[in-house]
Amino acid sequence: MRSILRTPALIDTWFDTLRPEQRPLARALQQTVLGAVPGLAQSIKWGNLVFSHDGVHALAIVIHKDHANLQVFNGARLAERFPMLEGTGRGMRHLRLRYRQPLDDGLVDALVRASVADLAE
Repeated sequence: MRSILRTPALIDTWFDTLRPEQRPLARALQQTVLGAVPGLAQSIKWGNLVFSHDGVHALAIVIHKDHANLQVFNGARLAERFPMLEGTGRGMRHLRLRYRQPLDDGLVDALVRASVADLAE
């Protein structure tokens, strides 16, 4: 069975692979997510920075050329409370964030807390 790699060095290497204009938003997202729920585990999976709660994937930072997504694995259950979430899948939704634009820390904090609370139910 494969194990998830969670070493801090691997996470730092993931940030090192990002383009300079992508790093500030990715770091800000990481800090906001961990600030909202400090006990989340971080790992690199599918080339993304994934945050898990009690072994269940909760969120991920997904980097694209001109934007980053905060992927919410249980986002479909949160879509009514957070109508800015995009996507049409059975479970997953994402919040699209543009590089060089200010991060709405309050929104991300509320979204992270709601996602983890939903997983805990």
